[in-house]
Amino acid sequence: MDNYETGVAGLDEILAGGLAKGRLYLLEGSPGTGKTTIATQFLMAGAAAGETVLYITLSETEQELRDGAASHGWTFPDNFKVFELIPPESLLDEDQQQSLLYSSDLELGETTKRIFEAFERVKPSRVVLDSLSEIRLLAQSSLRYRRQILALKHYFAKHDATVLMLDDLTADVMDKTVHSVAHAVIRLEELSPSYGAERRRMRVLKYRGRRYRGGFHDFVIDTGGVRVFPRLVSAEYRAGFARKTVASDNESLNRLLGGGLERGSSTLILGPSGTGKSLLALSFVKSAVARGESAAMFVFDEELGLLFERSKGLGIDLQAMVDAKKLVIEQIDAAELTPGEFSERVRVCVEKHGARTVVIDSLNGYQAAMPEEQALVLHMHELLQYLNRQGATTFLTVAQHGLVGDMKAPVDVTYLADTVILLRYFEALGRVRRAVSVVKKRTGTHEDTIREYMLGSQGITLGEPLAGFQGVLRGVPSLLHEGSATLLDTSKA
Repeated sequence: MDNYETGVAGLDEILAGGLAKGRLYLLEGSPGTGKTTIATQFLMAGAAAGETVLYITLSETEQELRDGAASHGWTFPDNFKVFELIPPESLLDEDQQQSLLYSSDLELGETTKRIFEAFERVKPSRVVLDSLSEIRLLAQSSLRYRRQILALKHYFAKHDATVLMLDDLTADVMDKTVHSVAHAVIRLEELSPSYGAERRRMRVLKYRGRRYRGGFHDFVIDTGGVRVFPRLVSAEYRAGFARKTVASDNESLNRLLGGGLERGSSTLILGPSGTGKSLLALSFVKSAVARGESAAMFVFDEELGLLFERSKGLGIDLQAMVDAKKLVIEQIDAAELTPGEFSERVRVCVEKHGARTVVIDSLNGYQAAMPEEQALVLHMHELLQYLNRQGATTFLTVAQHGLVGDMKAPVDVTYLADTVILLRYFEALGRVRRAVSVVKKRTGTHEDTIREYMLGSQGITLGEPLAGFQGVLRGVPSLLHEGSATLLDTSKA
C-alpha cells in the first residue's frame, strides 16, 4: 500500500514509512501539544507534492490558522483549502437556542452535511478535521458519537481520502471510541519539569498491520514546525570497522592502559571535581585529530570560552581543531534539551561529520536532563551501544561527590563502560596530589598500578608507580618503604 509522507521530520521513521493512503488516523493530545502544527505540516507536504488538501476547522478560525502558519514562515498555496465550519449566527441568539430547530440532533446533522459538502466541492486527497471534541459535544452520547465517526470514516474511505482527525481530549478523556475506529492513533504529551522549559513527547498507541517504533519519542516545536527525535534503537545500526588499538600521544598513559584503547569501545573517567577528567578525555581528542580523524565533544558543565582558554594553557588548541573542521564541540543546556534531541545530535556528529572520537562531559549534566536514574541508564546503554557499533571511541566523565575518602557517583554506569579510569586526590608530604589507575578494561590487559600525575603546559605527566605507599585511593596514604616512595616534583608543575 502506498504511503503519504507526514512532512514532520522524524515522524515517518517512527511510523515505518508514513501514513497509508485512504485511511483514517487520530492525533490526540491536550491543548498546546502541537496537534495543529503537525496537521498543517501534513497538509503542506501534500500541497507541495501537487495534491489538493483540505483543513476543516470547527474550533479555530481560518485567520487564526493562517496566523499560526505564518509564525512558522508558511503561507498556504492555492491547493491548500481551509473550510471554517462555524455555527449559524442564529445559534448565538438566546431565543433561537431554545427552539427545536437547533436541537443537538439537527446541529450534528447540519455539521456532518456541511463537512460532506466541503469535501465534494474541493475533492481533496488529504483532509484534517479539527477537532473531534466539537462533534463529541454535539453527539451527546457515546453511541451517537461512534456512529457519527463511523459514518465519516466510511464516507472518506469511499472517496479514497486520507484523513487526520484531531482530538484535544477536553470533552471526555476516558472516551476511547475513535481508538477502535482509527487505523492508527498517535498521542502527544507535554511534561512540565520543576525547572526548565516544557518537554513534549509522542507515542504511537496503535497502527494496524504495521510494525512501528514503539515507546516514547521526544519532539520539539521550533520555527519551521515540529521535529521528532525517534527513540534510539542501537540494534538497527551496525557498521563494519577494524577493531584496532587507538593510542594517545602520551606514552606513559598508553602503558597504563596496556597500549591504548580499542576502537569502538567506551571509557568512563571517574573522579572528584578538578582532577582533570576533561583534560584526560581531550588528550585523546588531540591524538585523534593528529591522526587525521574527526571528533565531537558535548559539554554540559563548563562554559566553552573557559574550556578553550584552559585547554590552550595545557597544550591543547581546541579552536584550531574547530577551525580545521576536525572537531565539533557543542555547549549543552540540560534545562532546555531533551534526551532524545541529545541522542539525535550525537548521531548527526557520527553519521554526517564522521566523528570517531566522542566525548560526553559530563554524565552529571546528562542526568540533569533526565532525573529518572533508571531511564538514564537505559538511554546511556542504547547510546553507547550505538556509538560502539559505529566504531566510535567514546569517553564519558562522571564527577563524584566529595574530594577524598569514600566518594559516591550520582549514578553507577561503570558496568556499561568497557574501560574505567579512576582519578583521585591524595595527601603526601604536605601537598595535595593526584593519582590515576585503570580499574577495568574489557578489551585487553592493563597496568594494575597506581601512578601519580600532574597537569601542566605539556598536558598530563605521569610518574612511576606509587609502590611505596598504601591507601592512595582512600586519599590519606601511609608510607611503607621510604626508599621506594617516588613522587613527582610538583615544583615543576
